[in-house]
Amino acid sequence: MKFILGKKLNMTSFFSEDGRAIPATIIEAGPCVVTKVKKADGPDKYDAVQLGFRERKKVNKPLAGIFKEFKKNFQVLKEFRLSFQNIQENYQKNDQITVAIFENVKKVDISGISKGKGFQGGVKRHGFAGGRASHGDRHVLRQIGSVGASFPERVWKGKRMPGHMGVQRSTIKNLEVLKIVPEENILIVKGAVPGHKNAILEIREAK
Repeated sequence: MKFILGKKLNMTSFFSEDGRAIPATIIEAGPCVVTKVKKADGPDKYDAVQLGFRERKKVNKPLAGIFKEFKKNFQVLKEFRLSFQNIQENYQKNDQITVAIFENVKKVDISGISKGKGFQGGVKRHGFAGGRASHGDRHVLRQIGSVGASFPERVWKGKRMPGHMGVQRSTIKNLEVLKIVPEENILIVKGAVPGHKNAILEIREAK
């Protein structure tokens, strides 16, 4: 499996060879450094590759100790679970991963934290229909309707209600790779991806 960390830059229109305008997202993908290789037979008890992305000036002392051998500090650390054989064949500590690994990849899965929408009602948060707008009804257009039961006299756990919306991990699968610019660490994919501008993204080759 191929993977990398990236930063969402902005959306744009990508023009195909036949002149169609395609909505696209521009992502700064990598370069990333393999900061740690975890193995099931080691102290970590599972197989994974840890990547560091984007340099920063200052970190706390525990992280400074981890980054000392790399001679630079990383803003983001993320792990990707892999099979032991995949790790043995392809990844070593201090390896650099660039967007060029997606050169022949057609589709990717992208994960990130969705935009925050604040406190929202049931109509927007869950797509409820709301109340009717005529026949003597007032102020019910955005209400969620009955929430309780005649027995037991309480609201069932898990009932969909108004509340905080967004800021959740979200994955968009099978996004088409439109273009790669390795010299500028740019990856352009078709459609939208989770998160606000400058959000950190996890990009994987689609299965």
